[in-house]
Amino acid sequence: MNYKNKLILVEKPRKNVALITLNNPPLNLVTLDLCAELRETLFTLEQDDDVRVIVLTGSGQRAFCVGSDIKEFPQVWDNVIGKKLQKENETFNCIEFLEKPVIAAIEGVVCGGGYEMAMACDLRIMSDASKIAQPEINLGVFPGSGGLFRLPRIVGAAKAMEMMFLGEFIEADECLRLGLVNRLAPAGYVVSAALDMAEKIGQKPFEAIKLIKKGVREIGSSGSAECFYKNLEFSKDVFKTPDCAEGVDAFLQKRTPKFK
Repeated sequence: MNYKNKLILVEKPRKNVALITLNNPPLNLVTLDLCAELRETLFTLEQDDDVRVIVLTGSGQRAFCVGSDIKEFPQVWDNVIGKKLQKENETFNCIEFLEKPVIAAIEGVVCGGGYEMAMACDLRIMSDASKIAQPEINLGVFPGSGGLFRLPRIVGAAKAMEMMFLGEFIEADECLRLGLVNRLAPAGYVVSAALDMAEKIGQKPFEAIKLIKKGVREIGSSGSAECFYKNLEFSKDVFKTPDCAEGVDAFLQKRTPKFK
């Protein structure tokens, strides 16, 4: 099953996996229209029982996404908080708060709002020829679509501030070392690598996968006392699932589990 909007393409190339492609070449700019179509697509896939994992990529190999179209700035400057940044934040939050895991497959350059979008994803696989930057400081601004809180979560406060203060590009090997991406793949094979990972995740117990995502997100932003209670709450939930019963039974019987 394939369907498409103007700026967003969707395919189902593997079992339990959907592939979203940002279709705004050559740089896959984040426009207001793209944000609207992406939110609509995410809502549709969230309701689709045939999809358990989503891969997000950009059209072509020049860029995954380089963020906002600077030409749009004058159109929304007087109401930037109420319109452009709000819509970007809403869109990236849709990715983060989706129940289903989202993997960013990064070919080419990713910077600014493009990496803020990638940070909202749960996992990131990048080409070994790609590079990352948060260059907003060079325009006299800062990452306004989640970068201020998502980047420190990934690399720590000091490194996040260094990246935002300097606005310099970081090469692929260093991105992997810092944890900005989970894995590197050869140029041209990133989507394939991401689909392979997505397919493996899609075969795991789905209720547990959803609770892992929810738990890491909510517990990771909580205080220590709240962390304890949320961890306990989520653990109780996962132990009640049919997949848990099947996993334990299969282990005791020394057989391969048959998860739903």
